[in-house]
Amino acid sequence: MPTATWERLPEARREAVLRAAEAEFAAHGFSGGSLNVIARNASVAKGSLFQYFTDKADMYAHLADLASQRIRAAMELRIAELSWETGFFPALRQLAQDWVAYFAVNPLDRAFMAAVSLEPDMTARSAVREAANSHYLAVLRPLLRKARDMGELRADADLEALLALLLVLLPHLALAPHNPGLDPVLGLGSGDSRQVGEAVDRLVKPLVMAFAADDARH
Repeated sequence: MPTATWERLPEARREAVLRAAEAEFAAHGFSGGSLNVIARNASVAKGSLFQYFTDKADMYAHLADLASQRIRAAMELRIAELSWETGFFPALRQLAQDWVAYFAVNPLDRAFMAAVSLEPDMTARSAVREAANSHYLAVLRPLLRKARDMGELRADADLEALLALLLVLLPHLALAPHNPGLDPVLGLGSGDSRQVGEAVDRLVKPLVMAFAADDARH
């Protein structure tokens, strides 16, 4: 996490470093990202970066957490707008569709989401995954508990198993439409919005069959 020196920096200087680092890591990932390029584009000395963060991984983890906070805010806003009371799984389908749309227009956040699964450096991947998962769970666990209490999920539904599946599904939906090789089966990477929508529905349907109460399977 950032040092005390970072916290004392003028806002404009912090923003310059963050924007330069986000752009570099989004373009090249953690492993390929260059601190020299970040320092140059932020108009700071490379040595200053080590006064702001312990090391490159520490900087990357901070950026990942900021991205996760943005993603969480967007998810919570959309969750608040959806009509969960009239059907949990129809609302979940719409949320999944909106999730795909969000990452289509937010490439920086998509780049950090990619690091959850695709970053080859284990230290960086673990840092990003920890940040992302903490936000996912904080949002999704109460949502699933409410759905169970409303009778939308089976009384014996394993909420932790459903959470685990969503932690696999959501990153896949964020990335596969923009990385065709990640989904060679359902057409998420086809570029065809109708085919992508059908693929999302097909991926959500097994969750309905496994976890929905009998009268909520619609």
